[in-house]
Amino acid sequence: MNWSEQGGFIWLILAAVLAIAELMLPGVYLTFIAMGAAVTGVLALIFPELGPVGQLVSFAAWSTVFVLVGKRWYGANPVPSSDPDLNNRAARMIGQTVTVVEAIEGGTGRVRVGDGEWPAEGPDLAAGAKARIASVRGGVVVVEAVKAIEG
Repeated sequence: MNWSEQGGFIWLILAAVLAIAELMLPGVYLTFIAMGAAVTGVLALIFPELGPVGQLVSFAAWSTVFVLVGKRWYGANPVPSSDPDLNNRAARMIGQTVTVVEAIEGGTGRVRVGDGEWPAEGPDLAAGAKARIASVRGGVVVVEAVKAIEG
């Protein structure tokens, strides 16, 4: 058997391998390339005279078409995130109550956020006081005093 007889099956196997690889890797581009390989495989089975060069051209063309169509589709139909702030640490910190570890005097000091210390800006607060993160500006948290709850 030669390439003309097996080419279609080789492309279909490549399509399956790419589809399986897509399951293990982030993103969706391999799906579109797998689709290009699958179409090329079917065309190679229908038209065995296509030959290796024709099959490579077909694969490149179909993969490009599928990537462009897929990119346009995903751009028009974004997948909504269940947690839009997942990778936005600054946004996730807003509203957290923190402890002042270095007194905030003259508008600057340090606070403990989680297991680390961050530079802070805000009203004068003594070390040990509680504060709430109002915003994050660069690498500096902007805090506001937390009023003690009286019961």
